[in-house]
Amino acid sequence: MPSIASRWYSPRSAEFIARYRDSGAWLDQTVAEFAEAVAQRAPERVTHVFEGRPSRAGELLLEAQALAAGLQHRGLVAGDVVAFQLPNWREAVVIDLACALLGLVVTPIIPIYRDAELAYMLADSGAKAAFFPTTYRGFDFAAMMQRLAPSLPALRVLATVRGAAPADDSYEALVDAQRALRERPRVDPNAVKMLLYTSGTTGRPKGVLHSHNTGPATLRHAFAHWGQREGDSVLMASPVTHVTGFSYGMELPFCCGARTVFMERWNAAEAVDIIEREQISASMGATPFLHELLTEAQRRGVRLPSLRLFACGGAEVPPALIRQAGAVLQNCRAFRVFGSSEAPLVTLGFVRDGSEELAAETDGEVVHYEVRIVDDDGHELPQGQEGEICVRGPAMSLGYASPAQTAESFDAEGFFATGDLGRLTAERAILITGRKKDLINRGGEKISAKEVEDILHRHPAVSEAAVVSMPHARLGESVCAYVIVKDGQSLSLDALLDSVAHAGVAKQKYPERLVLVDTFPRTASGKVRKDQLRLDIRQRLQAAP
Repeated sequence: MPSIASRWYSPRSAEFIARYRDSGAWLDQTVAEFAEAVAQRAPERVTHVFEGRPSRAGELLLEAQALAAGLQHRGLVAGDVVAFQLPNWREAVVIDLACALLGLVVTPIIPIYRDAELAYMLADSGAKAAFFPTTYRGFDFAAMMQRLAPSLPALRVLATVRGAAPADDSYEALVDAQRALRERPRVDPNAVKMLLYTSGTTGRPKGVLHSHNTGPATLRHAFAHWGQREGDSVLMASPVTHVTGFSYGMELPFCCGARTVFMERWNAAEAVDIIEREQISASMGATPFLHELLTEAQRRGVRLPSLRLFACGGAEVPPALIRQAGAVLQNCRAFRVFGSSEAPLVTLGFVRDGSEELAAETDGEVVHYEVRIVDDDGHELPQGQEGEICVRGPAMSLGYASPAQTAESFDAEGFFATGDLGRLTAERAILITGRKKDLINRGGEKISAKEVEDILHRHPAVSEAAVVSMPHARLGESVCAYVIVKDGQSLSLDALLDSVAHAGVAKQKYPERLVLVDTFPRTASGKVRKDQLRLDIRQRLQAAP
């Protein structure tokens, strides 16, 4: 399979590129160039903290240069794809910098994914190299990669991280060889820098393309809007394989001068300790993070005065939770934000004095995006009317790796149809009212209902299945399966889950409830009325003891 560079078309016109370059929204620099500038000024500056250990700009850059030389020695050239499936480890920062030095396309893959998902992403991207833990949380990633490798002829470098491996096939071996770069290519800041997979409504993940210019654009706007200062410390528990952890965690210190303190896994008690010890000024994460942080702070009787900002998004955020943050924490303004992998942080939250209610009641203030609310025919609606939210801005992705998918979601003017329904207020606030795309938002992790349905239909007892979201106290939504069984058959949730487990997908996609029905509510054309199924499961849960 050819690399993404050789098959990448130009989804953005010269006029579109010039708009953001000429406005100053794009700085035409790679993250490697930002890192080099920081390392030259202050090589001892702590830019990241992983597992309680500080990482300095100079040492990260030197390690990245050594890794880049190792990848170059193995034959990788600009445009080749490098995947990494890692938790919040410092090696991810080095891999990102090394790829930027060589003009390689980095593909972060969430560690929860298993054989089926990983095989698709590595094949679709045409990855030439992959970095992965030897083992992590009891799962053997190295064995999974060995199972998949024979079906991935493009994959020439299988590099374990933090574990035993053949001499040439580990992160440590590539770095420790201390090779020198033979030559360093000139990297076009408008070239593809990242290929990030996100759930698609058809069940096939979509490969989101970002350039070197798009990431720093959103970082600089957010940093300025939130009043952050150079040297501020940010707590990051979101995965480095999500757009939030990748950009606002790994790359923020190089682009804006902040320091990111990572958590490998969210734990509210540990988060309180870190905020107090590291004097954290800002954090961002999904709804459960903020809820559990407030609960722990109240339990201890601490008010965390250093924390000034908490951006909350990825799942439904109750207004009462935002108000509670202002009461529990001494100086913190919590607010809702809205965005996606394709369009990071369309809104940045209301932080100015007197906007507390807007921060609680809306999904944030539109700052550096253009927003249109459109009807089903694509016609723009007047302010205040509900429709699909379409956006355009300098931090938005270039499109998808598939031209057909790009054509479905991006119009001729470059506006991206988010699939979310909402309204735009007079204060330029977005208020989300629903979802047009058939996705389940489990704690910020998007799950394709179609993908789960396709798996359920493989079970011999299943005649027809419909998967919908259902309320979840901690995660906002989880997976509910409605099933019509074949005549004479029976089915239990455990039996259904055994079938899903054999599909080799992430456990987050497993249904948490099974509802057996004789028929589905349908439209006149025969389409399943999932709105009625979602209402039904809400009523069932409310009626349960």
